[in-house]
Amino acid sequence: MRPDRRRIGILKTGRPPKPAIERFGTYPEMFMRLLGADAYDWRTYAADEGEWPQSPEACEAYIVTGSACGVYDPEPWVGELMDFLRAARGRAKLVGVCFGHQAMAQAFGGEVVKSDKGWAIGAHDYQVISREAWMTPGADAVRLPASHQDQVVKAPPGAEVIAASDFTPFGALAWRDQPAISIQLHPEFEPDYAVALIEARRGRVYPDVQADAAIASYGGPDDLTHRDRARVGGWIRNFLDGRGVHAG
Repeated sequence: MRPDRRRIGILKTGRPPKPAIERFGTYPEMFMRLLGADAYDWRTYAADEGEWPQSPEACEAYIVTGSACGVYDPEPWVGELMDFLRAARGRAKLVGVCFGHQAMAQAFGGEVVKSDKGWAIGAHDYQVISREAWMTPGADAVRLPASHQDQVVKAPPGAEVIAASDFTPFGALAWRDQPAISIQLHPEFEPDYAVALIEARRGRVYPDVQADAAIASYGGPDDLTHRDRARVGGWIRNFLDGRGVHAG
């Protein structure tokens, strides 16, 4: 390990559809591209296969990825993930995305359900409610890929909603009692991958009309999703590095 690079662990909790992996890579690889392959000393742990760090202190921070599983599923590794997150509380920084967002909320006393609103797919807009110190450059809203049916419906003690939409009122959380942040949307998803994921599930998970509308939400090279993926990736780096000046 180079002494000038932070050791960041990625807890892999799922994988893309097999045909998409060759083109887009795995979820850990997507995060490494977003945050910089050479920016950190990366460690990947296949949590969904029962692989865990020796201790929370093995890395300075952990990123919990998306997954096809729900936090209420009886898979043994899901319970093990909850235990690890609780053990890591205050001992390492935590970043959760999609399933990772839900897992952190559930582990720390919140509530997650399969929403009766149905699937959120396509590009979704969240309004920024609280401008955090690491949110530089600032923004009033962000537009990122969504792919979820489960939702956080109750924030855990010590957590505050910092970004949301009408569809997802608990869209992003920051914990005030530990160094932890999470978001339901997917900054690591390139729009082309988000479209490939929709196509892989078309007609099986959601109907053609919903798939078509979601794909149409990605507007080509001028789509704000491209800008906001980079913006939110920068926010995560600022959080991991302890950088950022409060913007008010």
